Amino acid sequence: MNQVLLSIPYLAASVLFILSLKGLASQETARRGNLLGIIGMTIALVATLSAAGVAPASRMYVVITLLVGASIGTVMATRVAMTAMPEMVALLHSFVGLAAVLVGFGSWFGPHGETALGRTIHLAEIFIAVWIGAITFTGSVVAFLKLRGQVSGKPLLLPGRHWLNLGTVIASLVLAVLFVGHLAGHPLVLLVIATVIALWLGAHLVLAIGGADMPVVVSLLNSYSGWTAAAAGFMLANDALIVTGALVGSSGAILSYIMCRAMNRSIWNVVFGGFGSDGTAGGGAADGATAGEIRETSVGETARELLDADRVIIVPGYGMAVARAQHAVHQVTEILRGRDVDVRFAIHPVAGRLPGHMNVLLAEADVPYDIVQEMDEINDDFPETDVVLVIGANDIVNPSAQTDPHSPIAGMPVLEAWKARRVIMLKRGRAAGYAGVDNPLFYHENTRMLFGDANQTMSALVGEL
Repeated sequence: MNQVLLSIPYLAASVLFILSLKGLASQETARRGNLLGIIGMTIALVATLSAAGVAPASRMYVVITLLVGASIGTVMATRVAMTAMPEMVALLHSFVGLAAVLVGFGSWFGPHGETALGRTIHLAEIFIAVWIGAITFTGSVVAFLKLRGQVSGKPLLLPGRHWLNLGTVIASLVLAVLFVGHLAGHPLVLLVIATVIALWLGAHLVLAIGGADMPVVVSLLNSYSGWTAAAAGFMLANDALIVTGALVGSSGAILSYIMCRAMNRSIWNVVFGGFGSDGTAGGGAADGATAGEIRETSVGETARELLDADRVIIVPGYGMAVARAQHAVHQVTEILRGRDVDVRFAIHPVAGRLPGHMNVLLAEADVPYDIVQEMDEINDDFPETDVVLVIGANDIVNPSAQTDPHSPIAGMPVLEAWKARRVIMLKRGRAAGYAGVDNPLFYHENTRMLFGDANQTMSALVGEL
């Protein structure tokens, strides 16, 4: 297939990718969006293998590699629990970055263009692809380790870290000019040095970001992986890769911006600031509540309060995901709705470790889409709510975001659960949330703590109801 004919299936694949993103924007159409993306990628792969100049032996190697990769991916997808999906996504982003680095070095050993201008442009494409890919690779690996709990969620704030980052960027620009402009005798050495610098920069940027910002980090890394793919597309002169990378990069950047607005944070502060770098780890008791006065409740008392309620809001968090309690939560919901109790779910934009994490879990448990509402839709309804059931959430219902100007989460929009008549918080213990910030809601007069594993507690609640 020549280059002109090749553009036709690439165009079809690009349209399918756009429709796929549109489908993924809604829970009701997400499955269809996924299917459209799969079809588009299949078309792009077949078209690439059919391109003129691809040797039959090369096709065989690619097909074998695809089969091996598909087998590994299938095993990973079936074995990885939904709670581990955020770190799996981060790990997949690292593969994109590593692939760009390897392809970039491979392109260095190939032809660099027939003219001086063509050679310069190709070298620039190689450098950009390798540099962005290296940042994406190590940044994603660190994010994977943080989400997995193998690296502390606390930010690593090195002295003068902003100057360190600026220095690495300036050094990379100098190396880029020397590499692209043929101003040094060993261009490959320059590329290796730039790669090492970028690897360090990617790791340092994510290490400086704390737990509360990890959903945004995953979204940003998604964007980075897209721009990495686009850069590799220019390097390989592959239109489909350029379009696909641009779609992923831009959509990831837009999602990151939306999430930052929902957290009342600038995207630059997330990338370069380091969560908790200013202020105290604060968040003492608010509204006159006395820290330490925690009031516990029981499953039986919780069941009675739920049955006596007219309106109930459930706030799910990462603790629900860890306990795999979503199915028991769905059973409780169905029982209460069968008793004519108005039950809805309140979803914070950064609940969990991944954008949309809670929506996916609830959809997996067959919770109706129409009772799952975003923060902006439901926040004004808490004062008219009888019972709020907070399941494994902490930072997203923390009133210190509004009451304590010295708190690291000050100004972050939160679900105002404390305005309800009764708040029942399901937690394993009294520990702070992933952001490491104390929650005054524990001590409010209308709050009751129900300690224990969320799945076991919710299952017991089903039996009690």
